[in-house]
Amino acid sequence: MDSGEDKDDDAFEPFENENVTKSMNEVEGETSRGDGIIIPEWAFQLGKGIKKKGDDRVLRFLTLTCSRGGGKVGNSSGSLKPQPTVKMGCKARIFASCDYLGNWRINAVNLDHTHDTSPSKSRLYRCNRQLSAAMKRKLEVNDLAGIRLHKSYNSAVVEAGGYENMTCTKKDCRNYVEQVRRLRLGEGDAVAIQSYFSKMQAQCSGFYCSIDLDNESRLRNVFWADNRCRQAYKEFDDVVSFDTTYLTNKYDMSFAPFVGVNYHRQSTLLGCGLISNEDTSTFVWLFRTWLECMNNRAPRGIITDQDKAMQNAIEIVFPNTKHRWCLWHILKKFLEKFGYHEDKHSIFRAIHRLIYDS
Repeated sequence: MDSGEDKDDDAFEPFENENVTKSMNEVEGETSRGDGIIIPEWAFQLGKGIKKKGDDRVLRFLTLTCSRGGGKVGNSSGSLKPQPTVKMGCKARIFASCDYLGNWRINAVNLDHTHDTSPSKSRLYRCNRQLSAAMKRKLEVNDLAGIRLHKSYNSAVVEAGGYENMTCTKKDCRNYVEQVRRLRLGEGDAVAIQSYFSKMQAQCSGFYCSIDLDNESRLRNVFWADNRCRQAYKEFDDVVSFDTTYLTNKYDMSFAPFVGVNYHRQSTLLGCGLISNEDTSTFVWLFRTWLECMNNRAPRGIITDQDKAMQNAIEIVFPNTKHRWCLWHILKKFLEKFGYHEDKHSIFRAIHRLIYDS
């Protein structure tokens, strides 16, 4: 299949009419297969689904679809002028379900693509791309020498014998170089941070800190919280707001505070960190460190922006915490969703009344 990607939303799109539903019997809103597997009727009526969780919040149904299944693909005529888009409508997919013992089973398979496939291009999927140790070292040395990235990448392509033999893209190389630059603290800076934390631990009872190093012992992420933050969380653990859209320091490390609300509806700091990357693994480290600092007492609710990496990390570290998106990020999409609607002003007023005046 062109893609095994799956989305983390609970929405399903129609299966439309597929031959995979043959040899199935309808039983009061459920579909009973001959092999005994029971599949709810909505799974077929509502879903070219990607993922669907049950009432117990456990993933029960999964559909892997072709990346060209109903999506729009641009005309590849080579012209610079805008070209009309076409829907491929590929029906290739795999439908699977999970029982309450955690056993997964493939229920239906359709591998008939409506277009030509290119299996060799699977090496460029994110899960298959990788930078070798030699490639990383070459990028670092060339960057220190002032050699531009495109020259380093073109050199690697020549050494590999062509683009078809590359296991990474130019964007992967750029991301790695930018990450390495962020980790290059000035002389003595990492030592200064450790010294400051040691002094605070000696002077302030309950001061907590943690430093994350990479494989070459370079400072990567930092977290700290004083005793006031830890005591405040004991009282105000209902809802925690987490955001990284603050100013970064000169090393481009994002400031990541955990913020709660006290009895006077005032913001109160519950710990903070400096992170060099905003991927899932980094957020997992930060959330786990903060949770350990707070005696493994997870918040009842957490509010973040619509960041996929944050969402993944929250599901891993805070599986029982209610995750909600920031109101500001929701409201800013109103113009995008209703900007051309003839009744947009009345829609905006009604939604604002529901939010602020209910």
